[in-house]
Amino acid sequence: MRLGVMCSGEGTNFENIVHSCPDHEVVLMVYNKKKCGAQKRAERLGINSVRIASKDEDDIITIFNAYNVDLIVMAGWMRIISKKFCEAFPGQIINLHPSLLPKYKGLHAVEQALESGDDETGATVHFVTEELDSGAIIKQKKVPILPGDTAETLQRAIQQAEHDLLPSVINAF
Repeated sequence: MRLGVMCSGEGTNFENIVHSCPDHEVVLMVYNKKKCGAQKRAERLGINSVRIASKDEDDIITIFNAYNVDLIVMAGWMRIISKKFCEAFPGQIINLHPSLLPKYKGLHAVEQALESGDDETGATVHFVTEELDSGAIIKQKKVPILPGDTAETLQRAIQQAEHDLLPSVINAF
């Protein structure tokens, strides 16, 4: 498959996809923030990347079509996408979210899990719909919330789970 990846942050999941999905080709990474660590990773890995503002979805649609992507992976894209974007790639967009959906949708999922008193949280890969973090769940991986966990330590544990989960989903397509 030809993969397009959307990033807003450091890009650890993006780089992990490149290394852990050898039967697929990451052809483009779109990022939306000037200081996006994922862009530096793309450059180092020799992956084409382009910065496009989140609001310029028509441009994102156009470039993914130009690269003939089969699957779009939102790996830390910190913006909601529109119905138009979803309709442009029906059933071809997946998202990685740091909670066991349907719990803790949106931002601050790690903090919400810590504050909840739950003894576990995790990561979810789901199909993207126009409704925030509500598409069909593809696969989840649980992460225990340990006594003394902070947002930072729990985020690291969830990120480790994500690094196993996301490639397993992509490789199963």
